[in-house]
Amino acid sequence: MPTAVADRPAFLEVTWHDDHTDAVGYVVIDRLLRGVASGGLRMRKGCTLEEVRGLADAMTKKEAIHLSNELRYVPVGGAKGGIDFDSRSPDAPGVLERFLDSLGPILRTYWAAGEDLGVQQDVLDEIFERRGWGSMITPVRALLPDPEEADRRIAEAFEVVVDGVAQDELVGGLGVAVSALTALECSGRRAAETTAIVQGFGSMGGATARFLAEAGVRVVGIVDADGMVFDAEGLDVDAMLGARDRFGSIDRTQLADRVEQLPGDAWLATECDVLVPAAISGTITDENQGAVLADFVVEAANLPVTASAEASLAERGIRVVPDFVANSGTNAWWWWLLFGDVDGSWRESRALVEQRLGELTREIFTLADQQSTTLRSAAQQLSAERLAVLEDRERTLVS
Repeated sequence: MPTAVADRPAFLEVTWHDDHTDAVGYVVIDRLLRGVASGGLRMRKGCTLEEVRGLADAMTKKEAIHLSNELRYVPVGGAKGGIDFDSRSPDAPGVLERFLDSLGPILRTYWAAGEDLGVQQDVLDEIFERRGWGSMITPVRALLPDPEEADRRIAEAFEVVVDGVAQDELVGGLGVAVSALTALECSGRRAAETTAIVQGFGSMGGATARFLAEAGVRVVGIVDADGMVFDAEGLDVDAMLGARDRFGSIDRTQLADRVEQLPGDAWLATECDVLVPAAISGTITDENQGAVLADFVVEAANLPVTASAEASLAERGIRVVPDFVANSGTNAWWWWLLFGDVDGSWRESRALVEQRLGELTREIFTLADQQSTTLRSAAQQLSAERLAVLEDRERTLVS
């Protein structure tokens, strides 16, 4: 049997200070598995070391829970980076470049990074290419059975566009939607008889809304930086996506007359069955959780519900599908693509995301119901068990 995984500090924590602005950055490698850790880099004003630490821990859980003997991909460790700076500032590009220059040795050796809140993948890729650093997944390349074939799959996958949207912008939201739909199924609810509100309308929130609507869920509210658009009969999600800019803001001049415009904080207290926080961390807190009227909160963002708020929601019978399950589709898809579990086509990508996110969500519902515990506790148990297996494998290889 695998040994228990003891709580311990992160493998590595770095604090970086910019010498041109007041920006402060952080890198946390929660742990290395097979010599590598994976996780995104975000930039937002107010980002803290504690936030990045929590995100890195969640990445370890997100990786480990996807361990499967049926797949070629074997999970790596979790990491995260964060920069405390306004991503819309004219100085943001320079801050990002200086951060990457300073952390380059870690990025090229241990940390396979990618985009996150406030940081776009194409910008990261361009910086790496300009410096001759190769790909941001360089730390993982040594683990690939055929790196050149993996490069081919990636190139083909990123050429795939589905209804005007690149598939890499769809897989994450598809996974969130599958988790939400599976939660409804496990509770004996029908998609066509349920309503949802999505807070945040970037690539993750937009794709989630798209696939919920496709399944028959009535998406009654969408929240962006300017407030909430609401229609009790159900929003035209395709029209909302067509009116969205690159920052996830909806052009109000394109709204139908029946669509109401409400304040941004109205989303919590608006009645619905499924609430999807898909923006930033810490949006549902002790102070506002009492306003939540939904039956389910499905975490599309990272750590959007604080631990104490989640405990209060549980006391009221509101179930939270945790982020490291619900929003794990993008991360898992990247690795399935690299290691050859999918060929890069939308058909295979969609099929495996739907299969695995459905299986994982059913697993945590079954375990939570058996043990009369929360979905997060059940998911943490499954992740810890699989992480123990991975770490025992590491120790066996070393010995």
